[in-house]
Amino acid sequence: MGNTSPEELAARALDRCLRGDPADAEVDELAALAAREGEPLESEASRALFRGLAEPLADRFDRRLCDAYAALFARVISRVAPEWGPSELVRRYERVRAFRRFDPGGGAPEAVYVLSRVTLGAEVAVTSVLLDAMKKRFPAAEIYLVGARKAWELFAADRRIRHWPVDYAREGTLRERLRTGLALREALDREGAIVLDPDSRLTQLGLLPVCREENYYFFESRAYGGQGTEPLSRLAMRWAAETFGVADAVPYVAPEAGSGGVGRPGIAVSLGVGGNPAKRIPDPFETWLLRALVQKDLPVLVDRGAGGEEAERVDRALAFLGRRARKIQLWDGSFAGFAARIARSRLFVGYDSAGQHVAAACGVPLVSVFAGFASERAFFRWQPRGRGPAAVIRVGQEDPERLLRRTLEAVDRCLEAQPPIESPRISAG
Repeated sequence: MGNTSPEELAARALDRCLRGDPADAEVDELAALAAREGEPLESEASRALFRGLAEPLADRFDRRLCDAYAALFARVISRVAPEWGPSELVRRYERVRAFRRFDPGGGAPEAVYVLSRVTLGAEVAVTSVLLDAMKKRFPAAEIYLVGARKAWELFAADRRIRHWPVDYAREGTLRERLRTGLALREALDREGAIVLDPDSRLTQLGLLPVCREENYYFFESRAYGGQGTEPLSRLAMRWAAETFGVADAVPYVAPEAGSGGVGRPGIAVSLGVGGNPAKRIPDPFETWLLRALVQKDLPVLVDRGAGGEEAERVDRALAFLGRRARKIQLWDGSFAGFAARIARSRLFVGYDSAGQHVAAACGVPLVSVFAGFASERAFFRWQPRGRGPAAVIRVGQEDPERLLRRTLEAVDRCLEAQPPIESPRISAG
């Protein structure tokens, strides 16, 4: 395989895993390339390991592929951290993935560490449920979100949630990514504390030990729920009830009020796709969509994201609209700030990304244009579910004009619906 590129090795390994065949040789070669610090192929091989193999295996929500991932990535981890043998990591993984109910006999923990899911949509759909459950189950405990600041900002107004800053190099090399998880053990393994892992990339989906097993609670979201079609937020709620006895945990956000401003209710729009171009609809769909939304006689706020390709797409669409673009406001701030705006909007419109989960958690009516999912189960798992009406437009093989009509029909239905008013849209703890 000496002349095979990292991308080809990852594709071959993925194909073998999907067929149920061993892929040790391909993964060993990829890991060897990714572990060569400073070598030309280090970054390329690292990217292929995660984007070309780990993420596609996880995105299918298949227990069999969870087994394959654990066996293969235990070998990868051992290449960089030889103190952990592959078989040792796999045996531990098998133990911690087994269901274990919290035993109150040992007393309530003094501190609870909830690991970040890294991606903002998953922080709302999954991590926030566990944060809410821990607040209700352990009212006297210190509760920490272990992750990046941009994730904690989604809960900054919640007085119960503290921040344990950890930066994970999402586009980093294998060594850089593993270094973060390996350092967590020293920080989190302490008396009187428990760790909740919602299938976090910080632990490489439960493989890296970050504390003693008796203090570790692992929500294996890729396998939990079996062959069913429940969304991740509902599965997290069920896991919290079964593990900790908290039956009323829900997804929520609590960004600082000043980060978003109130403004007049209108339509919040995000064209972000979380770095996955398969989730977006080719031009001119986005221009057509914005042109139709500005005719609804409501203020339209469009997020430019973190800049780069997403901002360029927004700018191109506005340039095409000409004078009509004056009816559109742009958001150039943090995602937490945009989340605060979503919570005060009449409607959210966007792709399958973080904004839809914020809207669902806040009870805001939403329209999600859902494309590029890796499997049938992935489509159901990432459905936004909340207190408000939601229309999920499943994208098939159809022309853009018909897709636009379906989307705008859903917009009209959601605008006619009134969001619930019996409970606040943003929780402050």
